[in-house]
Amino acid sequence: MAGPAISFSDVNLTLGGVRILRDVSFKIESGELACVIGPNGGGKTSLIRSLLGQMPHSGNVRYEGDGAVQLGYVPQFLEIDRTLPLTVTNVMSVMVQRTPAFFGVKKKYLSLINAALDRTGFKGKRNRLFGGLSGGERQRVLFAQALMPEPNFLVLDEPTANMDEAGARRIEEVVLELNALGTTVLWINHDLAQVKRVASKVVVVDGGVPYCGPPSEMPPQIAETRAGVVV
Repeated sequence: MAGPAISFSDVNLTLGGVRILRDVSFKIESGELACVIGPNGGGKTSLIRSLLGQMPHSGNVRYEGDGAVQLGYVPQFLEIDRTLPLTVTNVMSVMVQRTPAFFGVKKKYLSLINAALDRTGFKGKRNRLFGGLSGGERQRVLFAQALMPEPNFLVLDEPTANMDEAGARRIEEVVLELNALGTTVLWINHDLAQVKRVASKVVVVDGGVPYCGPPSEMPPQIAETRAGVVV
């Protein structure tokens, strides 16, 4: 299923008297894999939250396309009481059933949960307590959640920042698989080598948008002084 195009037009955001985003305008085409890079505090996460309707902004953010948008979202982290006796499966079940996780998971959802966990290489740990996982492991669970149901628009906020190499490589593989099937991807990414490897478009966000285009055409001075990423 082809993913939507996303258009940002004159998006502005001010928080606590500080202007975070200034006249941000760019477009992600249907089926593109766009990586958002930029310095800390440059407004990358604020841009994503504006897209998701979580930030009060001016300007327009518009989906374009004929079909329905099936969104998958992976935040930087999940605020959760780590002492709660919730297993990985319990946390995953919140996405697919209305029954409280404490009451268990309905059988008809287990196959969907297991398939998503298996896809991220995490099936063998589905009965572990979520609060006992490492930061990178929790991110892999959140990524698996974003695959239920399979999205045609995937939004990622540095999902591999705390992962080991094997986990990060697996996430990259799944993202590329989805993109090859037509899923539109918007990925905040701190790893410039990975950005150059996977992205069809790079959007540099530093209050405004000093560059938007192919990674191969990004001016070196932008990458070196404005990207704020690992080379």
